[in-house]
Amino acid sequence: MKSLAKFLDKNEHTDLTEGTVWKVIVRFGLPLLIGNLLQQLYNFTDSVIVGQFLGKEALAAVSASFYHYYFIISLVIGIGSGTTVVISQLYGAKDYARLQRAFSTFFFFMLVAGLTLSVAGIILAEPIFRMTNTPEEVLPQAVAYFKIYIGGTFLFVAFHSFISILRGMGESIRPMLLIFLTAILNVVLDLLFIAVFHWGIEGAARATVIAQGIGMCVALGYIHNQHPLLSIQKKDMVFDFTLFKEEMRVGIPTSIQQCAIALGLIALLNVVNSFGADTLTAYGAGGKIEAIITQAFLTLSSALAAFCGQNIGARKYERVWQGVRFSIGFCFILCLLTFLTVILFGNEIMRLFTVDEGVIVIGQEYLVIIFGFMFFHGALNIFNGALRGAGDTFFPMIISLLCLWLIRIPLAYWFSSLWGRPGIWWAIGASFTIGVALTFFYYKSGLWKRRLRA
Repeated sequence: MKSLAKFLDKNEHTDLTEGTVWKVIVRFGLPLLIGNLLQQLYNFTDSVIVGQFLGKEALAAVSASFYHYYFIISLVIGIGSGTTVVISQLYGAKDYARLQRAFSTFFFFMLVAGLTLSVAGIILAEPIFRMTNTPEEVLPQAVAYFKIYIGGTFLFVAFHSFISILRGMGESIRPMLLIFLTAILNVVLDLLFIAVFHWGIEGAARATVIAQGIGMCVALGYIHNQHPLLSIQKKDMVFDFTLFKEEMRVGIPTSIQQCAIALGLIALLNVVNSFGADTLTAYGAGGKIEAIITQAFLTLSSALAAFCGQNIGARKYERVWQGVRFSIGFCFILCLLTFLTVILFGNEIMRLFTVDEGVIVIGQEYLVIIFGFMFFHGALNIFNGALRGAGDTFFPMIISLLCLWLIRIPLAYWFSSLWGRPGIWWAIGASFTIGVALTFFYYKSGLWKRRLRA
């Protein structure tokens, strides 16, 4: 174990507790950002290919499927976040003895949960879409796409969990390369299955599942060969109930938070569906554009979770606040630039997805309103990342429940009854604004420090 610790200590690029704060975050976060943008780029390209080759109903089917799928895997996503925090803190504290057990414990959980969710999703696919009043012209393609996509849940969850664990240990270059691999594979397979083989909406789903499966195998091989503490050899694979309880303690609030977010998105989808297929298509396409920028926020959030986790493990609390301040400044500049971009070029961007002018007009309307509130969305993710790094996932969970169910959804019904379709987008912006205000005051209060590991 001493030789192993010596080996790990030499990997200075994984140590986030030393050096100038903004340089450390940029050096660690930039590859992570590129990786996440690549992830969104192939989701973006996937939707562009579907929209251009298969039409707006197929694009609406892909959009509707995302929100239902997000709900089904929310539990595993949350526990994965808890595992990343635990590993990050153990690594920062140089508690190498328990790293392997934390990893293998999560691997067992992930295997069982992923397979269970796949079976449940396939069985419940059509009832789920009917429950949210999916337009009849969209329903058959949505169900067909969803059944194939949900069948690959274990591959998807495993791949992204491995990426998160590597980031928790301070790696960012190789996760970026792994995501780049899956992005290229997904685009190539999309074009092959849709444009050449003419497999329709099922081809798009198969392309994503295959790309994620290959990515998962490559990621697992890298972890096994390059990280001595994260072995998958039989002798090293154990299930540690104590560590699992710690992962659950941190992860379950995030799981509840993710489920609340997903259910909120589904409830909002029900409002969107009431305005017809064109609104659903524009909402889905606009969401893909929004997601590209949102990934920058999620990148900062993930980078801060790892950065704060390691620095809290090393008891360097001043660096935590310095990291948050830098991230907020970066967020403001990015949001200003992107807002100006959608004002000037929103229609042209929407035309990448569809030639339907009605959909384009609705999409531009969505983009202008949502991007007007984007800074509040970004700041909310940044503060949540810092809190997760400290192991405090309870407060973000409460804020998510409050903002979605007591603010966003009621306001969406109310505003849309007053102002029509745009009222939905204003309700989303209002929920971001209130959420970040509450989270900022909580962070500044210092109450989150009560949840630090002893």
